[in-house]
Amino acid sequence: MISDDVYAGQGRHETPLERLDRNWSDLLQELRVLQTGVQLLTGPLLTAAFQQRFVELSEYQRLVYLCSVALSTVATALLIAPVALHRVLFRQHARGSLVAAGQRCALAVWRPSGLAVTGVVQLIFSVVAGTIAGAVASAMALITFGTLWSIIPIAYRRAIRTHPGER
Repeated sequence: MISDDVYAGQGRHETPLERLDRNWSDLLQELRVLQTGVQLLTGPLLTAAFQQRFVELSEYQRLVYLCSVALSTVATALLIAPVALHRVLFRQHARGSLVAAGQRCALAVWRPSGLAVTGVVQLIFSVVAGTIAGAVASAMALITFGTLWSIIPIAYRRAIRTHPGER
């Protein structure tokens, strides 16, 4: 496998600092996309408990709701962490650490986001169509997220490592 340093020099004529700046910019753009999804999930979740019909939920549905809120909160924290780190490290010449930490947060945010959405799907389907429909819909959501966000990217990564010339 070709190291990132060697690969970066093949098609781009950039210094290591320029590469870090580009990586940070790319990462922020990706986090913005994730942030929109998490905001669309978290906002309604935070207000649902104050709706009149909330008291009609079963204990299990309330547990699913609370788990979804907790997971969405974790996702929000992971999305905001790189920005907080950037503020703390501002003008400390720590771009490499910042990019590395941001990368870890970006990778970590998918799990709680996918699980939170799966919980919301389970809750909505169980309220509207019953427990079995909720279980089926949430299983399908979990399979979809697992496939698109884990299995396929890992397969591509392995293929690139196996055949590094076929990028």
